[in-house]
Amino acid sequence: MSNNYVYISLPSAAKIACYTQDPDTGKLSFLHDTALPAGAAPLAVDRPQRCLYAALGSSQIASFAIAPDSGELKSLGLLSLSAVPCFLSLDQTGRFLLSAYYTGGAAAVHPLNPDGSVGEVPAVWLSTARCAHAMLTDPSNRFAFVPHVSSNNVIFQFLFDEKTGRLEPNRVSKIKPLPGAGPRHYVFHPTLPVVYFDNEQGSSVTAYHLDGQGSLSPFQTLSTLPEGFSRENSCAHIAIHPSGRFLYAANRGHDSLACFALDAQGKTTSLGQQATEKTPTHFALDAAGRFLYAAGQGGDRLASYRVDPENGQLSPLEAYTVGANPYWVLPVSPRKA
Repeated sequence: MSNNYVYISLPSAAKIACYTQDPDTGKLSFLHDTALPAGAAPLAVDRPQRCLYAALGSSQIASFAIAPDSGELKSLGLLSLSAVPCFLSLDQTGRFLLSAYYTGGAAAVHPLNPDGSVGEVPAVWLSTARCAHAMLTDPSNRFAFVPHVSSNNVIFQFLFDEKTGRLEPNRVSKIKPLPGAGPRHYVFHPTLPVVYFDNEQGSSVTAYHLDGQGSLSPFQTLSTLPEGFSRENSCAHIAIHPSGRFLYAANRGHDSLACFALDAQGKTTSLGQQATEKTPTHFALDAAGRFLYAAGQGGDRLASYRVDPENGQLSPLEAYTVGANPYWVLPVSPRKA
């Protein structure tokens, strides 16, 4: 059996579903569910892909060890918090878990224990503003950004200390995107000092240059929607192909994945939109960039696509009935210790 797995959070059922992935065809086969004490939404995995983290609606983070040969999740503990996390990620060293809090208006960093569980005392807990939606460290592990959607429409810029996990406001502590943009999630280009944000309210993607001091400056914004579309829409998630040649963003309303080509300078060109399941709140590429999986939160299915390595276009493969309101998708290939 392949040890490539795809985990799907199902908040309505308070469980995480695990599927095995065929690395050649992209086909998924159901393995098992992991029951949770409350509904989970965002998921994250450590760099060796041996520990999985789930943000629970009960204002907790659940930690699990991944069994490489079966994909089973063994509980490493629960961390209680003062707010519900809406985003989780790990820093580049894998020693710290970063989290953002939408209703809590905060960003936090927790150290990880030797067994992979989350330490109870945060390295830092900072109030930012309501509607904080993500936090990641850049490839150098020196900078972090916290975008805020809705009327706050701001990106906080931080310096990150990889030895202590501390965050400090950068010299330019925040930047204001275009009015009505609402930056939600973001990704770093794998080889260029360029960062891409999808704009929830603006239904667009903005490319930013990242300078050596950790400050962002926008240089291009493109719509995620086809010309003439006028119904309600909001962007949800964004992902970049491992090659750095293609970019994808989710449209909730148009119910599609906006596809972009990236040139040698990181500039984007629209490739159009690929229809997907209703309300694609989250999607993910597998590690090889051969397949993409998109959860339709407005229904009960997960759509799968083959990625053309030459032009980045998505070819629909199969839609899987996975349970009501699938939210987060996490492909994992755990390494054996």
